[in-house]
Order: sequence, then C-alpha cells, then structure tokens
Amino acid sequence: MTQSRMLIEDPICFFGAGSMAEAVARGLIARAVIAPAQLTFLNRSDTARLEHLKQRYGTPGTNDPTSKEEVLRNSPVVILGMKPKDAAEALQQLGKLIGPRTLIVSMIAGLSIGTMHTLLGRPEQPIVRTMPNTSSSIGLGVTGLSYSAGLSEEHRRTARLLFEAVGMIVETEEEKIDSLTGISGSGPAYVYYMMEALMEAAVLGGLTSEQAREMTIQTVLGAAQMVRQTGEEPAELRRKVTSPNGATQAALLKLDESDFFGAVIRAAQSCTARSAEMGRELEQQLPKSDQG
Repeated sequence: MTQSRMLIEDPICFFGAGSMAEAVARGLIARAVIAPAQLTFLNRSDTARLEHLKQRYGTPGTNDPTSKEEVLRNSPVVILGMKPKDAAEALQQLGKLIGPRTLIVSMIAGLSIGTMHTLLGRPEQPIVRTMPNTSSSIGLGVTGLSYSAGLSEEHRRTARLLFEAVGMIVETEEEKIDSLTGISGSGPAYVYYMMEALMEAAVLGGLTSEQAREMTIQTVLGAAQMVRQTGEEPAELRRKVTSPNGATQAALLKLDESDFFGAVIRAAQSCTARSAEMGRELEQQLPKSDQG
C-alpha cells in the first residue's frame, strides 16, 4: 500500500518536549502534515515524558547526549521548546551542530532573533520566532510569526504549515510580537476572567454551579461564532441586542460606569509592556556566545 505524500517530508526535531511542543505535534499528526516517525522529541532527563509522547503519538524521543547530538545534526528543522532559563546553553550547543540551512523555529517567549543569532554564533541562520497561545492545544490557537532577514519562501512555507496545524497564524514584524502577546497570547485569560464573573453572577442569581458553567460556556462560544459566521462587527451585533431602555442597555451602562471598554484596552497595553520588559530582562541574564 502506497503511503500518501505528506505536506512536510523532512524530519523535524522538537528541542524541548513541553505542552506547547506536544500541541504542535498533535496538530501536525492529526492533520496528516507529517508522519509521526519524522518527529523526534528531545529533553534533558524526563524519560517518562518521552515515553508518554511515544505511546500517544508514535513519535521517537531521546535524552541521551550522544543521540541528541545526532538528531540535531540531521534535522533540517529544529523547534525550540525549552524553558527560557535553558535557552542559552541549548542554543550554544546547537550552534556547533547545525548547518547553515537548518531552520530554527523558536517558541521561547521574549528571546529575540538577534540574541538567538548571537548565542548560536551564526548571524545568518534562518530563524522563525513564534508566539503561540494555549488554545493551540485544541487546534484553535493564534500564533504570531516573525522571520529573520532574508528567510527563504520554502522556510516560510514550512513555518506556516507547522502553526496552521494548530490554528490561525499572523505574520508580523518582530517588534510587534509583544503587541500580539497582549491580544492573543494573554487574551484567553481576559475571557476566562469575564467567564468567572458571569458564572458568579449566575450563582448569585440562584442558578446551580453546573448551570452557571454550562450557560456561560455556551454564551461565550455562541457570541464568538456569531461574529465569525455573520461577518458583522461586534459593535453592530451588540447594538442589535440592545433595546433602548431595556435590560441589556442597563447592563452595558453599568459596564460603562466602570470603564469596562477602556479597562480591557489598558489591560492589553499593560500586558504588551510587561512582555517587552520580560524579554529585556531575559536577554540581560543570558550569556553571550563565545563564538565570533
């Protein structure tokens, strides 16, 4: 039986085997973008984690130092999924192993393309910096993509395929990645917070906790789908359900008293500012590469 041609046929290495790496791998396999045997997970010492991934997805993995070096040398695409504190050591090791055409895809928050080039000791290395969000784990994520200068169209296509497997992508200049963090990166938390408040209001109104939870989930899901399926702007849909002097208007007036609209904007701006600040703090802590 002839196997159908996969969209990505070259092997891919996940350098780090955390939840975001698993989310991307799950999406790639589920959408038949790549065969499981072509994905290899590497981590420092958690053999149980690698075994779990192998049992669940059929992906190989190793934490043996010699085997890890061999995988990194022979992978045309290396996806960085380690913790920021481990990034410097990993990148300095990686710079001694990879070739000039190896594509580095970073999921490390706050680490700039320039700093990665420095740590690798390879100023021309093809790099894609990404900012996924947690909804990627269920295939409904938003991932920001920024490219190093001169990145080939082939490498851009690979990056798009990787993250379109777990949701939608937004290609943007690197300096805008922090702004994207303020909206899609942390945005789910703002929605969850509003859901908490709606559930509490429902319980205070006499509904059971289970009723409050299910009603809130369906209300938020329905509202998002209304925007998507009708193509109408949220402001127009809001106007359509707000009768003059009606119950919805009373609710919205109360939100306006608390400057709900402005508070959400300020929250996103604060998140953006803190994301940029954390990036600077991280880069100040990292050692510089010993290489040229």
